[in-house]
Amino acid sequence: MRVLGIDPGLTRCGVGVVDVRPDRTAALVEVTVIRTPADMPLEQRLLAVGTGIDELLDAHRPDVVAIERVFAQHNLRTVMGVAQVSGVALHAAARRGLSVALHTPSEVKAAITGYGAADKKQVQAMVARILGLAEVPKPADAADALAIAICHAWRGAPAAAGEAGDGGATGGRAAGAAQTPAQAAWLAAERSARTSAVPRRLAR
Repeated sequence: MRVLGIDPGLTRCGVGVVDVRPDRTAALVEVTVIRTPADMPLEQRLLAVGTGIDELLDAHRPDVVAIERVFAQHNLRTVMGVAQVSGVALHAAARRGLSVALHTPSEVKAAITGYGAADKKQVQAMVARILGLAEVPKPADAADALAIAICHAWRGAPAAAGEAGDGGATGGRAAGAAQTPAQAAWLAAERSARTSAVPRRLAR
């Protein structure tokens, strides 16, 4: 599966593309950050981000697009920019007939580290380890985009485990395989996000 992950932002929009095999091994295809200056008119900033996303979608032809979903933030201007860029990305994917998945920060952290409240440095270190990179991709938006892509590619294993009717004790790459701590944590985070009636402020 080839996944294009997006960490949406108006000043810095991280985009990462990974190939993930059925055995969950992942390989880096490309990672970049699309930047726009704060003094540029909003419509031009959105156009620039959209054009950058378009170019990456056409160059790498992913099977699916994964975007970080943010429930709430203190800074209204920041959350508005995230929402606007997310809309641009959703539109770009829909024009190409691609499905889009939205993952909360806690889901991504759980998938990558096995702990839904992990800090950014832990997630970034694990991204580098998973992809076999000598150093953590920078800036943080780049590593976050890769984490989102990996999270989505791995989501099938925990979902299958949950459907097995055994409380999530088994599942993953093959029937009867032991569920990893990361898979279990991801499944718990996903269930929490789906059943929560009130949006929560998530640490990033």
